[in-house]
Amino acid sequence: MVPKTECVGIELSDRSYDIVIGTGLLDDGASLDKLPAATTALVVTNPAVSKLYAARTLALLQRKYRPVLLIELPDGEAYKDWTSLNLIFDRLLGAGCDRKTLIFALGGGVVGDIAGFSAACYMRGVPFVQIPTTLLAQVDSSVGGKTAINHPMGKNMIGAFYQPLRVIADLDTLDTLPERELSAGLAEVIKYGPIADDAFLHWIEANLDALLARDKAALAYAVKRSCEIKAWVVGQDERETGLRAILNFGHTFGHAIEAGLGYGEWLHGEAVGCGMVMAIDLSQRLGFVDAAYAERLTRLIERARLPIRGPALGAERYLELMRVDKKSEAGEIRFVVIEAPGRAVMRPAPDAMVRDVIAAHTA
Repeated sequence: MVPKTECVGIELSDRSYDIVIGTGLLDDGASLDKLPAATTALVVTNPAVSKLYAARTLALLQRKYRPVLLIELPDGEAYKDWTSLNLIFDRLLGAGCDRKTLIFALGGGVVGDIAGFSAACYMRGVPFVQIPTTLLAQVDSSVGGKTAINHPMGKNMIGAFYQPLRVIADLDTLDTLPERELSAGLAEVIKYGPIADDAFLHWIEANLDALLARDKAALAYAVKRSCEIKAWVVGQDERETGLRAILNFGHTFGHAIEAGLGYGEWLHGEAVGCGMVMAIDLSQRLGFVDAAYAERLTRLIERARLPIRGPALGAERYLELMRVDKKSEAGEIRFVVIEAPGRAVMRPAPDAMVRDVIAAHTA
């Protein structure tokens, strides 16, 4: 039995908000309860999501807001850039939108990131709400206030910490998610086990088939527990000065894959899944976990239908890309590694060791 609605709170003083998780939320006016009045609401989405959910979202918002505008951005990570950002600003300015405009991000991680960044910038900040429609967005990118666009030299390098007023995660939107996108989202679910909750990792191993089959009860628990862990981390370190960096387990290698191939060739979750295989190998080589644990995590990632071998960009290219990662300091790459099951730390590693990891896990 799937509970209709559950809430996970993120405690950030006057920027606190709820993540609302359930089914039928796009048809439920209660999703908008206590959101502020606005002169205009703007829905930012892409053509694929618009075709499926724009009409329902507009009907929902029109119960509370007039007018409700819509903009469709090009679909894909390759379009998370200045050009798409300016399309949002053109729409806002063209409609005469003021500081009481409310932006709604309807889509996956790309839409959420770029819509959130536009909200952070427009008139020095207007409120926004996340309506994530992919598993990856529901368990990770919509939560915590990271907003950004990409630069050709690095992923998410231009952005701001800017919290939404609410996250509305309607599990029904996962029914239309392509299989590849579902697996990509599972990468972000899986990461929470090694970094913070070994019992959750055991649960994922036992319930992975149900998650792949889109069992609503399993998905509801996976989304809720993932959000609880992220809320706990973000509540302690909103701006990633320390603890929050553990949420990037697998991302240093993963972002290098995305940038090296060109954004959009691999999905973000696919790159993170492969990145976790590399990161757990690095954790083992640094002496933190044993081979059995590294193999256990690798097999789970493979069962989730994620790649476990990266593209052959060459070790030097990987290192070059990782040195512009946001976690690097003075050119020294700092990796999220697993110190023990359920506990992650940030550590540097010798370049020679990193080259060996890359050689072991690239095609």
